[in-house]
Amino acid sequence: MRVCVYCGSSSASSTYLSAARRVGATLAGRGIEVVYGGGRVGTMGALADGALEAGGRVIGVIPEALVGWEVAHEDLTELHVVAGLHERKAMMAALSDAVVALPGGAGTLDELFESWTWAQLGVHAKPVGVLNVAGFFDPLLAMVEHMQVEGFLKPAYREMLLVDDDLDRLLDRFADYRPPDYTWSDDPVDADEASSS
Repeated sequence: MRVCVYCGSSSASSTYLSAARRVGATLAGRGIEVVYGGGRVGTMGALADGALEAGGRVIGVIPEALVGWEVAHEDLTELHVVAGLHERKAMMAALSDAVVALPGGAGTLDELFESWTWAQLGVHAKPVGVLNVAGFFDPLLAMVEHMQVEGFLKPAYREMLLVDDDLDRLLDRFADYRPPDYTWSDDPVDADEASSS
């Protein structure tokens, strides 16, 4: 099994760096290969180092333009250099069986929301998760709940986003994951609107 991990290349506090290193080690310990953005700095580097030091396999995918900026990790099992960000995200998704986001910045959120959106649209049926280290994602999760309350997010789609503060528990939920049995035709309001348009 391979898990795609979204995380940051920027400097972060020791809390997040340590957590990323533990994630890498835990995945390696469970025989799970890591797919990530290919950098050796920030939580990206900590994740990769944790997995490699635990004897795991790590596959990096990095755009050519960012090889110098993010300082590509040279000790990975595999490193794929691609043309741009779209190719990076597509390859990371194609190589992975599941997705988990660690604390990060705008790029991490972009990757997380794209994977979650693809799941909602049926592009893939992979579990998409968030590891809520030290409550980092609490404000974002409040916004997700707000989107649901305001009618912009179906409850079934909210259920697709698996959230936990314990990686082992999250991975166990990945193993049991089945996409919600839901289509737009199940929503009578949407069905009525669609028939009248």
